[in-house]
Amino acid sequence: MIVTRLSDLEGTDRDVRSETWRSRRFVLAKEGVGFSFHETVMYAGTETEMWYANHIEAVYCVGGMGELENRETGEVHQISDGTMYLLDGNEKHTVRPTTDLRLICTFNPPVTGRETHDADGVYPLIIEESTAKSTEEAAV
Repeated sequence: MIVTRLSDLEGTDRDVRSETWRSRRFVLAKEGVGFSFHETVMYAGTETEMWYANHIEAVYCVGGMGELENRETGEVHQISDGTMYLLDGNEKHTVRPTTDLRLICTFNPPVTGRETHDADGVYPLIIEESTAKSTEEAAV
């Protein structure tokens, strides 16, 4: 069992910042559970273009307001507390927060925490061995 508080991540290598967002990564690939889990704050008045060509991402908004644009279709969706979006088709998208957006995100395959967005907004696919104990090791 792993128990982590948001405050435990502050100032560590799991606290990743850019000009337009801050992401604190609770669960990464090295935990070996098949997904990663993050709390991300996207800053009001910014615009971030992303394209997860190698990952599926589910995002649940727990605070704030903004909009999500599917750059492939031109569709624009309003994002606010209680909204979920799933990038199940590796859609190129842009997020424009009106206020700070607090988002809970999960990625499959899991990210390692070392990824950075390239010029197209893509995270590279980095495969990392799990540091989680196998079931046999945990039982000993």
